[in-house]
Amino acid sequence: MAFAHLHVHTEYSLLDGACRIRDLPKLVREMGQTACAITDHGAMYGAIDFYRACKAEGIHPVIGCEVYVARRTRFDKQHEFDAESRHMVLLCKNETGYRNLSYMVSQAYIEGFYIKPRIDLDLLREHSEGLIGLSACLAGEIPRRIINGDYEGAKAYALELRSILGEDNFYLELQDHGIADQTTVNRALLRMHNETGIPLVCTNDAHYLRKEDAESHDVLLCIQTGKTVDDENRMRYEPRNFYLRSTEEMEALFSGYPDAVENTQRIADRCQLEFTFGKYHLPEFKLPPGYDSPTYLRKLCDEGFVRCYGDEKPEYRKQLEYELAMIEKMGFTDYFLIVSDFVNYARKAGIPVGPGRGSAAGSMVAYCLHITDIDPMQYQLYFERFLNPERVSMPDIDMDFGDTRRGEVVDYVRRKYGDDHVAQIVTFGTMAARGAIRDVGRALNMTYADVDVVAKLVPSGPGALHITLDDALKLSKQLSDLYESDERVKRLIDMAKALEGMPRHASTHAAGVVITRLPVYEYVPLARNDESIVCQYNMITLEELGLLKMDFLGLRNLTVLDDAVKMVRRHTPDFDLEKIPMDDPEVFRMLTEGRTSGVFQMESTGMTGVCLGLKPQSIEDITAIIALYRPGPMESIPRFIACKHDPKLVTYKHPSLKPILSGTYGCIVYQEQVIKIFQELAGYSLGQADMVRRAMSKKKAKDVEREREAFLHGDAGRNIKGCVANGIPEKTAQAIYDEIYDFANYAFNKAHAVSYAVVAYQTAYFKCHYTREYMAALLTSVLDNSDKVAEYIAECRECGIALLPPDVNRSYDGFTVEEGGIRFGLVAIKNIGRGFIQALVRERDKSGPFASFQDFCERMFDCGDMNKRAVENLIRAGAFDTMGAYRSQLIQVYEKVLDAIANSRKVNVEGQLDMFGTGGGGNTQAASIHLPDLPEYTATERMFMEKETTGLYLSGHPMNDYRGAARAAGAVPIHDILEDFSAEGGPTRYADGQNVTIAGIVTSNRTRTTKNNTLMAYVVVEDEVSSMELLCFSRTIEQCGSYMAVNTPVVVKGRLSVRDEKPPQIMCDTIYPLDTKAVPAAPEPPKEKKAATIFLRFPSMDSAAFRHIRLVMTMFEGETPVKIRLADTGKLLAGKCLNHPALLSECRQWLGEENVVVRER
Repeated sequence: MAFAHLHVHTEYSLLDGACRIRDLPKLVREMGQTACAITDHGAMYGAIDFYRACKAEGIHPVIGCEVYVARRTRFDKQHEFDAESRHMVLLCKNETGYRNLSYMVSQAYIEGFYIKPRIDLDLLREHSEGLIGLSACLAGEIPRRIINGDYEGAKAYALELRSILGEDNFYLELQDHGIADQTTVNRALLRMHNETGIPLVCTNDAHYLRKEDAESHDVLLCIQTGKTVDDENRMRYEPRNFYLRSTEEMEALFSGYPDAVENTQRIADRCQLEFTFGKYHLPEFKLPPGYDSPTYLRKLCDEGFVRCYGDEKPEYRKQLEYELAMIEKMGFTDYFLIVSDFVNYARKAGIPVGPGRGSAAGSMVAYCLHITDIDPMQYQLYFERFLNPERVSMPDIDMDFGDTRRGEVVDYVRRKYGDDHVAQIVTFGTMAARGAIRDVGRALNMTYADVDVVAKLVPSGPGALHITLDDALKLSKQLSDLYESDERVKRLIDMAKALEGMPRHASTHAAGVVITRLPVYEYVPLARNDESIVCQYNMITLEELGLLKMDFLGLRNLTVLDDAVKMVRRHTPDFDLEKIPMDDPEVFRMLTEGRTSGVFQMESTGMTGVCLGLKPQSIEDITAIIALYRPGPMESIPRFIACKHDPKLVTYKHPSLKPILSGTYGCIVYQEQVIKIFQELAGYSLGQADMVRRAMSKKKAKDVEREREAFLHGDAGRNIKGCVANGIPEKTAQAIYDEIYDFANYAFNKAHAVSYAVVAYQTAYFKCHYTREYMAALLTSVLDNSDKVAEYIAECRECGIALLPPDVNRSYDGFTVEEGGIRFGLVAIKNIGRGFIQALVRERDKSGPFASFQDFCERMFDCGDMNKRAVENLIRAGAFDTMGAYRSQLIQVYEKVLDAIANSRKVNVEGQLDMFGTGGGGNTQAASIHLPDLPEYTATERMFMEKETTGLYLSGHPMNDYRGAARAAGAVPIHDILEDFSAEGGPTRYADGQNVTIAGIVTSNRTRTTKNNTLMAYVVVEDEVSSMELLCFSRTIEQCGSYMAVNTPVVVKGRLSVRDEKPPQIMCDTIYPLDTKAVPAAPEPPKEKKAATIFLRFPSMDSAAFRHIRLVMTMFEGETPVKIRLADTGKLLAGKCLNHPALLSECRQWLGEENVVVRER
């Protein structure tokens, strides 16, 4: 007797189902079953993954969903009536059924969401075609009515569902997990079958695959509900048999129910939905009269070609014709027209558009359509890297827009194609290795400290981004030893292994947008994440289904450039960013001096070092820096720098490589170079070459070895000559192939690097020539990040630019430029909204500056956003400091002033109402308030007020008086620790558990009681640039608690604690006040002095510090002698470098103050 599981919850029944799609079909096949359904709760997230996995195992997939049904209608949302919904299983017979189910699941989120996504019977009546319904588990309406003693009501509901779905399309669902209520329900369902003829079907409501998975599933439920396994009062699935039962088990359970087992297979056989992959569903682009898509695209490209190149350049024209023919042949003309249209809209609307992104910058069509601003011919970029005729796939043009206006472009697309034709894309947060350990540890009620020890033994960093627990056990001996020796740890890791990789929650992709020809729900189901309507399938699945997916990315630096341009145009109206010289020597001089703070892509310490070493002199150099400064290629930076500065070091394995690699000093840096080598040396077409590059980057061993033979000796079938036939010795060709293979995985997309190099240069140009405007725009862009604001304020001071405090007579919303410096924006002051600021600016423009505090209050009083808290914060931030009154005086009187104005307004209103009385009327002004004779707050008090109201110290920083003491205490800048951990290559100077010392001002302190009823404190300490959180436990609080008060300058010693994807914290050992008198201010590191020698002491040549500093020194070339002492051997080494503060700072952080000495000679 055949049986098929028709009620199965995969991992996409989020934190409830645990039948992993990757394992499910294989187990079904092993049990001898031929079909299986997916019926996740309320959603269809896993439908396509399930379909593909089943097909791969030869299992017939049945697509369905266990929907939630509103007890009244999907529009009713009153808690007392509608908090609980009922379950029903719906299965797709065909494509019509799929479209109907997709639509209903979508509407359940869009219209019916209340606690759960809900459909109702009205929706089901309209969209029942092509569907089979099952009455579901005990949470279904029919079982509920039976349990409540309403058999007749249950029967009436069953008959109604049969009439909605059709005579043969509704089944009464039997389940037997050993629950008493199920026995009652099953008897009633058998009776109902006999009375109505509605057929029976049996299911097992599978939530996990095997019986032994019950415990890990129980832990999963605890993660979902925030409970622990030892909590008696929690949700659980008992008895523990909600697994994928065998056919024999189901036959034994339901042999007394006619056709219940056989009907499962009959239903599966009736469900014959097939998905089509690779067929494109591009939205229809509305063309002007008289054009079809190819001719209109050609017209636009011809116009763009003339704009970009003039009428000459036949070689360029030939490339354009080739690209247009290829695009038409592949059927993507509408794609380019669609992208061109919304990019053109953005440009006309003044929305900042990036010069390009990704491989699209290699297309001349994209350049002529003004989708990109990068000339592919100038930079030797290849169309085939973007759109490969050897591998037909949807083009992928991702666009950068100014981050504050990106939404306007999405809104335009919605208006153009229709709201129901545009949706964003779902993405899933999954339980990664460390996260799974932490989640499971909480569910098992283990202590934070015990779990933290285990989690931190899982390797982390860029090389371990997708590490599994199995990999971690192989790589970490400490972890594997603990696993073998400690039963609790073994249980923890085994449970975590059972759950790792499962989706934890659904969220919205930051940039992805889908545009469809028909309404989106015709292709994919939708969900609502917060306010966003998203496709329930991920980005890869959407592409496989042939839907147009775009990335609309928001790039902050484009907004910064746009704001800076607007400020420059106030004094230079004809300024045009696109016309700035791209070879300005002053810009490159600034970069070679390492003044890169605020420059796009170039800000980090490492990038600064590369600029100092490489001394970039062109856009090509900046492009190479962006391509090389990543894990892997970084190792070749010293060779790259050395070859640039000494051409004699540049070598080529064969002369034919010189034209390809000369621009990068003999080094393979770009994917485009790999493609060109295959074309020029071995006779590959560009498309064929790109296919090999892809295979190499994905480490496809068979393909790589097959291509080695073709590279050496050719392949007549593909018309490839091979290197040997082109006169290149076989041994040399072998060496070239090996070098390409070694670097192919690291080679960077030059088109993308050039695009971002242009933005980097533009930001550098502004910083060099319009420093105040650029820094003002930069500060406005990071107002929500106080650490970044502090960093850029410090940079302003380095550049000699004064930061002027907020002023009601001078400030606007953001930072603005004045003759004396950069004026602080009012929007950064707490409780000051943009509406209030706009009203203030209008009043100021209309009636002139505010003469006094009282004048300000009188004129702004009727503004709707004016309140006492806003006025108080303006005072505390210093916005009235130029009006001749102390903050201390205004704090004393501001409430009286506002109350007096309120009273005068009240008198005026009463006077106007008393038209026939004796009260008169007229406009009575509030009496002038006398300022009390009070001393002003101290400078430190004013700074703390500013910090409280703006998050920043504006008139100075309290740490300025303590910097010498901090240096003497061995404190490292907080910014250096944070930057090291946020580096793309992972931390190199600091590590989890490392002892560090920092100094700063306590800015917040909150305490809580632990589970063990002891006290712990979260203390935030901030220095001039950054802040860091301290974790202080009871012992530290007892010893040092009196020094943790807010606004106290302190020195902190402790161990770094790094949790997954969170900023590092310090487990505090001691915290003591800084004393300016105790230690004299230490001098700043000296500037470059030739008459000096640098002495460094390293543990050994094998130490990480030695390897790192040796790499860094290659970027700081100079004539200052360096003496290096190796502690393990006593050996003395010598060399030369640039005596630069950045290098000395790096050495001190790696080696400690005592091991870095600079002596003048």
